[in-house]
Amino acid sequence: MTVIGFHASHEQIPPRDLLAAVQHAEQVGFTAAMCSDHFEPWSVRQGQSGFAWAWLGAAMATTSLPFGAVNAPGQRYHPAMIAQGIATLNQMFPGRFWIALGSGQLMNEHITGGKWLRKELRDARLRECVDVIRALLAGEEVTHDGLVTVDRARLWTLPEQQPALIAPAVTPETARRGADWADGLITINQPHDRLREVLAAYRDAGGHGPATLQLHLSWAPDADEAMETAYDQWRSNVLPPPLCWELEGAKSFDQVAALVSREDVAQAVRVSADLGQHAAWIAEYAELGFDRVVLHHVGQTQTAFLDAFGEHVLPQLDVEVPEPTLAIDPPGPPGIRRPEQEPQPAVLA
Repeated sequence: MTVIGFHASHEQIPPRDLLAAVQHAEQVGFTAAMCSDHFEPWSVRQGQSGFAWAWLGAAMATTSLPFGAVNAPGQRYHPAMIAQGIATLNQMFPGRFWIALGSGQLMNEHITGGKWLRKELRDARLRECVDVIRALLAGEEVTHDGLVTVDRARLWTLPEQQPALIAPAVTPETARRGADWADGLITINQPHDRLREVLAAYRDAGGHGPATLQLHLSWAPDADEAMETAYDQWRSNVLPPPLCWELEGAKSFDQVAALVSREDVAQAVRVSADLGQHAAWIAEYAELGFDRVVLHHVGQTQTAFLDAFGEHVLPQLDVEVPEPTLAIDPPGPPGIRRPEQEPQPAVLA
């Protein structure tokens, strides 16, 4: 049994339309959702970049779906503010919100004017942010001096249970690093052998929790239309790391993506007009060991995709409703300190 989710792409679709799309996704049978969290789109052609955290409140209030988001704490976002956002959403919607925490991309983070750190330092900063967020969600007062600075921060509104912090990883190396702190793994569709390596690296290093795949796909009744949609909207998104970490914005991505062919896009996006083929692809990912597959139709119009998959694809799959996504063995003393209790300062090394 597999959870089948809907991915809400803020870079491509205005927030009002995206809200209607995720509501429609629940109506046609999707059992989960997640969204991006960007300041700038990947391409000028995509042309949007709504604020995910405002949208999430509306989306969770008007559906019953569990949601996730991918976020990069440490530069554009202070980790204490991310912890506050996580806590507030989970206080309002218990067990329905998880977050994947990554090291970020220049296209989003340069807006603060801060120095863009080398990758190894961004990874170290991420690990500090994870510890800060964990401690704050446990009700501790946190002071920390390092690659991020926190001065006597404490959350006064706390969730009843610690929410899951998920590791996003495209490579086995990143998956292995996330295994010692994460409550699950999320990756994107790649060749099956590569996905097996990513999963094995995470599990062999002690990683636990659900494994989620974000599946980029393009469907239209006509095969040529499906291919043209993928090429128009997603060719700037097939650039590999470290290049995709280091480009400074949509115009730069478009310049480099001018060299990307339709064949290149077909390696990164599942493109077909055959709904049975899409169902078979999803089933293959479940057989690889993914507990949750989140579908991202890369077109800017979602209604036809949702209707077609709701009627013809989801019924071919054994779709289940997910359990609450919570932290596994959360750190710190048992229970959650309430505001009326005196917190103990947590000074993080």
